[in-house]
Amino acid sequence: MPLPVVLHILGALPFCILGAFQFAPGFRRHRPGWHRLAGRLLVLCGLAAGLSGLWMTQFYPLLQTGLLYSFRMLFGSAMVLSIALGLVAILRRDIARHRAWMMRGYAIGQGAGTQALTGLLWVLIFSTPNQQTHEWLMGASWVINLVVAEWIIRRKSSKGRKMQKRAHKARPQQAIY
Repeated sequence: MPLPVVLHILGALPFCILGAFQFAPGFRRHRPGWHRLAGRLLVLCGLAAGLSGLWMTQFYPLLQTGLLYSFRMLFGSAMVLSIALGLVAILRRDIARHRAWMMRGYAIGQGAGTQALTGLLWVLIFSTPNQQTHEWLMGASWVINLVVAEWIIRRKSSKGRKMQKRAHKARPQQAIY
């Protein structure tokens, strides 16, 4: 059945390409309408890519062992969940959580690009990987992306906390009578 493949490609392409602009502060600040409109489209695209990927993993007789099947189900489910939680967060007007969950979902969605890089590096350094090594490299790619995303999320949130502490210390204390 080609429908899940088509949905996966049509969802993943805009999600991966346009999604990068969602994290650019200039676009969000100077074009908030574009950010909202693109965000709505990208939620649909990300969910289509994630859900169709899960469907193909479950029902297509691909050359995959239990390890790769597990990686695909885990990270595909995590992508769909992250996007859903990001949507819930923005509906509640929780910008920080929205940004964090969408960044996690986007990082997982970018897994295929990182898999190409890790696979290429492995081939250049060690030669063609066997099936098990290839599958571990694929899993490592999703983990690498998530680690980078978490580092960015935590770095930004710690900067925000430091700025809040400085602002609190700079305010004169009011006397309580």
